[in-house]
Amino acid sequence: MKRSVAVRLSAVLATGALAAATGLAMSTTTASAATGGVTGYATQNGGTTGGAGGQTVRATTGTAIHQALCSRASSSTPITIQVEGTINHGNTTKVSGGSCSTAADKIELKQISNVSIIGVGNGAVFDQLGIHIRESSNIIIQNVTVKNVKKSGSPTSNGGDAIGMESDVRNVWVDHTTLEASGGESEGYDGLFDMKDNTQYVTLSYSTLRNSGRGGLIGSSESDTSNGYVTFHHNLYENLDSRTPLLRGGIAHIYNNHYKNLNESGINSRAGARAKVDNNYFEDSKDVLGTFYTDQAGYWQVSGNIFDNITWSSRSGDNQPAGPNPTSNTSVSIPYSYSLDAANCVPSVVSQTAGANKGLKVSDGSCTPQNPDPTDPDPTDPDPTDPDPTDPPTGTNLSIGAGADGSSKASGTSYGNVVDGSTSTYWSPSGSTGSVSVKWGSATTVSKINIQLASGSGTIGSYRVLNHDTGAVLASGSGSGTIGFSATSLKKVTFEITGASGTPRIAEFETYAS
Repeated sequence: MKRSVAVRLSAVLATGALAAATGLAMSTTTASAATGGVTGYATQNGGTTGGAGGQTVRATTGTAIHQALCSRASSSTPITIQVEGTINHGNTTKVSGGSCSTAADKIELKQISNVSIIGVGNGAVFDQLGIHIRESSNIIIQNVTVKNVKKSGSPTSNGGDAIGMESDVRNVWVDHTTLEASGGESEGYDGLFDMKDNTQYVTLSYSTLRNSGRGGLIGSSESDTSNGYVTFHHNLYENLDSRTPLLRGGIAHIYNNHYKNLNESGINSRAGARAKVDNNYFEDSKDVLGTFYTDQAGYWQVSGNIFDNITWSSRSGDNQPAGPNPTSNTSVSIPYSYSLDAANCVPSVVSQTAGANKGLKVSDGSCTPQNPDPTDPDPTDPDPTDPDPTDPPTGTNLSIGAGADGSSKASGTSYGNVVDGSTSTYWSPSGSTGSVSVKWGSATTVSKINIQLASGSGTIGSYRVLNHDTGAVLASGSGSGTIGFSATSLKKVTFEITGASGTPRIAEFETYAS
């Protein structure tokens, strides 16, 4: 039966492409947190704020994400990591430090707290590389895509979970994400959103989970019942075999989700679990609610749901569907406030809001998606530290008299050539990419650099400007010329060429205070 995901995948993708071509145009405005911010159980137990109040850095590789975590003063120092581009095994390495514990085969959020990972710009895609949260708290993941994470085959990552949480995890908000695979367990994939071993106070909101054998679970076995207090709302579950979610013990609040093409079973409440299931829209699916594959019963409170073309199997043994006329067999008290959309408008609302790169739109219960709070920052706008070639540098070139170093250099070139004030000499990487740095003996404030190329140089396709002291990305872009960013006190600034046509020749790496 697990083949059903793979068999249906091409048809589902075709349908998705048609919907994208004919559907509502989405706003390009995005924000660091949508209107109203965190919702559901993640608001409890002191709340979930992620990296609020801390430094904001940019990352375009998995290594840079790890470096940002490891460069903090402590494992609890707040940080927001804005991610753009494709994160994969090729650009993710282990980074060591006192404020982190990372690994090369996953994005590892281990034994840390107060972190936000936010997709910005043209989008953040974690390709075949999962996100692992372990022994951590106060984590926000927003506006990212995680796809095709494998537990078997090649390459493997994170036990096969797109996002996995385990071992004393508290207060996680995952919002406006797209979590997807390309088949079921027989194709090497596992769960999209798993919680194990004492994970509590979690919200999954406005996200898309699709094309997998398993949507996700709460509890790894019938004895792992220390998990719970999880909210799922305004998510799209599409073309999944089962586990939307599988709930072992604990409490879940499940409202305003759109379920379509669930091939074997849906919400599986078992081992004493209790689920409050409100105003969801179930469509073209089988056994969308009940206790399945166990004789240890779970419970549910249902209201306002719509069951559209749902097939219910007969009750027998370890197969106990709630339908064909689901009724409540428990009651669940919810400790936070929330607004319910009517079930009949859930497909429309969810189609406009769920998933990455949808503009972080949300619903206020009016069946009309709302834009993010306009007072929030806009990560799809150019980074305020991005280059401004129309604004030339002024004042003293701080590079004159400073030191220089970098990565491997081409034969006959020198690091010092970029700080000597002469455009007739240059530094060149040993290949098309590499880095060169300007450094001082004491902290120096820099807000602008000017990269001048020598005659015969190749062109710079993409670059990053790094605060070498902390690993923070100060700016990124393409080409050469003047690059501005927020004034930063540092001892070393690095210009990293990440893509080029030909071999660049940097004649001068000028630095300015203003």
